[in-house]
Amino acid sequence: MISRSVRLIAPSGYCHNQPAAQRGIERLRVAGHRVENEQVIGRRFQRFAGSDAERLADINQLAGLTPLPDVVLAVRGGYGASRLLESIDYIGLQRRLLNQPLALCGHSDFTAIQLALLAQIGLITFSAPMLAGNFGAATLSEFTLNHFWQAITSPTVNVSWQSETPDQGAWQGTLWGGNLAMICSLIGTPWMPQIEDGILVIEDVNEHPFRIERMLIQLQQCGILARQRAIVTGSFTSTALTEYDNGFDFSSVWQRLRDTTGLPVITALAFGHAADTVTLPLGASARLQVSQGQAHLQATGHPVLRG
Repeated sequence: MISRSVRLIAPSGYCHNQPAAQRGIERLRVAGHRVENEQVIGRRFQRFAGSDAERLADINQLAGLTPLPDVVLAVRGGYGASRLLESIDYIGLQRRLLNQPLALCGHSDFTAIQLALLAQIGLITFSAPMLAGNFGAATLSEFTLNHFWQAITSPTVNVSWQSETPDQGAWQGTLWGGNLAMICSLIGTPWMPQIEDGILVIEDVNEHPFRIERMLIQLQQCGILARQRAIVTGSFTSTALTEYDNGFDFSSVWQRLRDTTGLPVITALAFGHAADTVTLPLGASARLQVSQGQAHLQATGHPVLRG
C-alpha cells in the first residue's frame, strides 16, 4: 500500500478511550502511513476534546496547510461539532480544499461539519471510519479497512449488499446524509444542504425506533423528504425493544416511511456505528439499483487521492 499522510482532528468529544486511539495510530504507522497532529488525542476541556477555540482550529487550520495531508481523520464523535459551525472559515477552506485530492473523514457528530461544508462550499467529504472507534477497535474490521482505502483512492465507489426491501428499481441523485440525529439538528439552519433529487443515507446509535421515526417525520414535515429520490438505511445499533413496543421495530418504521412518502427505502447497508461500515462520499453523484433484494450503490465525482 502507498504511504499516506494522515492528519488527526478532534472537533467533538474527548477521547475517553485513549488506548484505542493509540492503537489506531500504531496500526496506521505499521501500515506505512505518517500520522500528524496526534497531540489532539489527549486534549480535554469538560466533555470536549479541548476548548471551542482549540477544536475550531483543527478545522480552520486546514485552510492554511502546505502541503495538504492525504487524509484528515476525526478521532471520535460524541458532541461538540455543532458549537463550531458559525465560526468555521468556509471561504478559506473553499479556496484551499475544493477540488483537491484530500479525504476529509469521520462520522457521527462529525456529520454536522460535513453537511455544513457541503451546504456552504460544496465540499465533498467522506462518511468514514474514525481513529478510536474503528482503526483502534479491539478487533480491526478488515471489511471496514479495505472499503475505506478503496473508496478514497478510486474514482468510483461501489457497494453491493442484500436488503429485505420490497422496493425495486433504479434511482440517480446526490448522495448525502450520515447520522440522522445530526441531520435533524441542522433543519432550519444555513448548515443544512438543500439537496434536490437526493439519495439520503442514514444511520444512528442509541436511538429507539420511535425516536428514529420521530426524526424522519420531522424531515418529512419540513419538506426535505419530498425532494429525495430514495432513502438508504444503515446501522441502527445499541438499542433494545421491550414488551411495551409490541412489535413496533425498525422494520415498522421503514414500512410506514414507504407508505407515507412513497419513497423507496433500501435497508441493511453496513454503514454507521458498527464494526463493519462502508465509506461513502457525501455530495457525490450516485446511482442506486435494487432487484429482488440485491442492492448496488455507485458513487462518482468525489475527491480521489493521488496514486
